[in-house]
Amino acid sequence: MPNRLAQAQSLYLRKHAENPIDWWPWCEAALTKAAAEDKPIFLSVGYSSCHWCTVMEGEAFSDEAIAAYMNAHFVPIKVDREERPDLDNVYMQALQMMVGQGGWPLNLFLAPTDRVPFYGGTYFPIEPRYGRPGFLQVLQAIRNFYDTEKTKLDTVKTDILGALKQAAELPPDANLSRELLQTGLGAIARLLEPAAQGNSFPMMPYALATLRSMRFTLESVAHPVCLQRGIDLATGGIYDHVGGGFHRYTVDPTWTVPHFEKMLYDNGQIVEYLAQLWRSGERDLAFERAIAGTVNWLQREMTAPAGFFYAAQDADSFVTPDDLEPKEGAFYGWAYAELKTLLTADELAALTTAFDITPQGNFEGNIVLQRLQPGLLSEGVEAVLDKLFACRYGSDRSALATFPPARDNHAAKTQPWLGRIPAVTDTKMIVAWNSLMISGLAQAAIALEQPDYLAIATRATQFILNHQWVDGRLYRLNYDGQPAVLAQADDYALFIKALIDLQQASLALGDPDAAQTWLTHAIAVQGEFDQWLWHTDLGGYTTTAKDASDRPLVQERPYQDSAVPSANGVASANLIQLALLTEDLTYLDRAEQILHAFGQVMGQMPRACPSLFTALDWFYYATLVRTTADRVPVLLKQYLPAAVCQVMAAIPKDTVGLVCQALSCQAPATNDAELAAQLRESLLRH
Repeated sequence: MPNRLAQAQSLYLRKHAENPIDWWPWCEAALTKAAAEDKPIFLSVGYSSCHWCTVMEGEAFSDEAIAAYMNAHFVPIKVDREERPDLDNVYMQALQMMVGQGGWPLNLFLAPTDRVPFYGGTYFPIEPRYGRPGFLQVLQAIRNFYDTEKTKLDTVKTDILGALKQAAELPPDANLSRELLQTGLGAIARLLEPAAQGNSFPMMPYALATLRSMRFTLESVAHPVCLQRGIDLATGGIYDHVGGGFHRYTVDPTWTVPHFEKMLYDNGQIVEYLAQLWRSGERDLAFERAIAGTVNWLQREMTAPAGFFYAAQDADSFVTPDDLEPKEGAFYGWAYAELKTLLTADELAALTTAFDITPQGNFEGNIVLQRLQPGLLSEGVEAVLDKLFACRYGSDRSALATFPPARDNHAAKTQPWLGRIPAVTDTKMIVAWNSLMISGLAQAAIALEQPDYLAIATRATQFILNHQWVDGRLYRLNYDGQPAVLAQADDYALFIKALIDLQQASLALGDPDAAQTWLTHAIAVQGEFDQWLWHTDLGGYTTTAKDASDRPLVQERPYQDSAVPSANGVASANLIQLALLTEDLTYLDRAEQILHAFGQVMGQMPRACPSLFTALDWFYYATLVRTTADRVPVLLKQYLPAAVCQVMAAIPKDTVGLVCQALSCQAPATNDAELAAQLRESLLRH
C-alpha cells in the first residue's frame, strides 16, 4: 500500500511512495509527532536523478525488516534537496563536520525536540559491504545510543549546533585588496589543473572565475587550464555527442565515462562557459557544436510547452519494459556488436577515426562516445551520428522537434517508445536553474550571433515573470502550472543575473527597448530580494526570507560555491552591474557590504568561494561603456569580464563613446581605436 509520499508533488518523494517505510514529508505534523513520541527523526535527503539515492530506495528502504524497525523507533522524513536547498545546505554542513565528507543520499539522525543532528552518513547498504555497516545494524545502534547515552548525545548536539552557528556568523573583514583578488584567482585556477585520478566535475563557477583571470599576469596558469576545460567538456564522454547535453560528471580523470544524469544547472553554466571562451578568442568549432547540440537537446527534451525548462534527467533507464530496475547509462551507451549491426563497415570506420571505438569498450563492456580531437567533425561522421540518433530515439533528428518526457518509471515502461526507453525526466521548474540556462543562452546568443537562442531564453523568462509571483512574492518551483515554495537566495540572485544578461544580449542583437524592459525587471526583483532576504546586522543575503515559517536550524548566508555559484557571490556582482547601468550608488554600497561580510573567508579559504572573487573582480574593474547602437554589438562580441554596455541616447559630436569606471569617466573617445584602448586599460587598471 502506498505511503503518504504518493501525494507529493516532488518526483523524488513519489519514487519512495511504495516503500514499506512510513515516510513523512518535512512538515509540522511530522516534527510534532517526533517530539510528542520522543522518537529520533531519520532525515533522508536526495534528488530524483541521484543514482545512489535510487539504489538505496530499491535496497534498504524497500526491506520489510528495516521498515518495521524504522517505523517503530523513528519518525522517517524524506526531503527533496531541490525543493528545500536551505535544509539540505545546513544538514550537509553538519554531516561534513561529523564525517569529513558529504554527498547524496544525505541520511541524518536528528533529536526530536530541536532537530539537531547527532549521527549521519550517505549511502547505507542493506547488508555490511564496501566497508560500511548494514543499515538495520545502524538503526539499532543509533536507537540504543539515543536511549542510553544522553550525556554524550547532548555533547554531540552542542558541538554540532555551535559549529553551525559559528559558520553562519562570520565576522566581517575590511581587507578587500587587489592582492587578495590575485591570490584568490590564482588558487582557484590551480583547482582546474588536470588530476591523475578520481572523478572529473565541470566545476563551472571555478572555470568562469578563472577565465576572468586570463587578462592578468596569471595567464600562464589560467589560459591553458581554461582552454583544456573547454576541450574536455566539448570532446569528452561527459558530452552526449549523439543527443546533445552534458552529463553530471565523469568517474575518471580522462573525462570518459560519465555519471549519466543530465542536470539543467550544469548545462546552463557550461553553455555560458563555452560562449565566454569563444568570446575570449578560443573559437574551436567543437565549442560551437557542443553549444548547438545542447540547445537542440534543451528544446527537444527539456522545454515545457509553456516555455520553461525541466530540472533533470535520470542516469538510469530500463532496457526492456519487463526490467524490475533501470540500468545506469542504458539510454546512452553502445555495444560494439550493436554498432557493427547498425553501421556499414565504412560508417564504423568513419566513426572510429573521430571517436575512441574499441571492441572491448570503455564502460562495462559498452562504448561511451569520446572524441579523439577537437575541431570540426566531417559530414560523414555527422551522418553516422544522425544514424545513431535515429536508433536511440526511433526517429530522424530532423523530424523530431520534441521528445515527450517519461515522467516516472511507470510511464517509461508503458509508453510506446519508437527507440530506446529513455531515462525519467523530472519536469518541475526551478527558478534558479532556469535562470542559469537563460544566462547561458543569452551569452551564447551574443557570442554566436544567434537570435534564436535569445528567443528561447526570453520565453522561459516570461514564464517566470508571469507565473512565479503570488501575492507579490517570487516562488521557487512550479509543478504543472502551480507555484510552490517561497524563493530562496539562489532563485533571486540567479534570476537577476539572467535579467541583466538578457539586457546585454538584447543590446548586442539590436533591441534596446527589450534591454530597457529587462533592466526594469531586474531592478524590481532586486528590490524584493533586498526587502526579504538582506541580513541587516551582518550583511549579505540569507538563504530564506525573513518571514519564512519553516526556517532551518541556523540562518545561513550562502557564500560557498558548489556545482552552482553561491547566492551572495552572484548577488554582489549583480549589484555592481546595476550600479553601472542605473548610476545608483546604493547598489555599489550593498555589493561592498557583501564582500566585506565574507572578506575573512575569502582570505582564508579562497577555493571555497570563486563567485565572491568574480564579484571582487567586478568591484575593482567595473566598467561601463556608453556608445552608439551600432558599436555595442561589436564590443559585446568580445570577452569583457567586468564591463557592461549602454546605448547613448545622444552622443556629442566627434565622440564615439565614453568609458566610465565605478566613480569616474575617461575623456570621450574620438575613434574606435581609442575607445578600445580605454576599455582595455579600464579592465587592467591598477
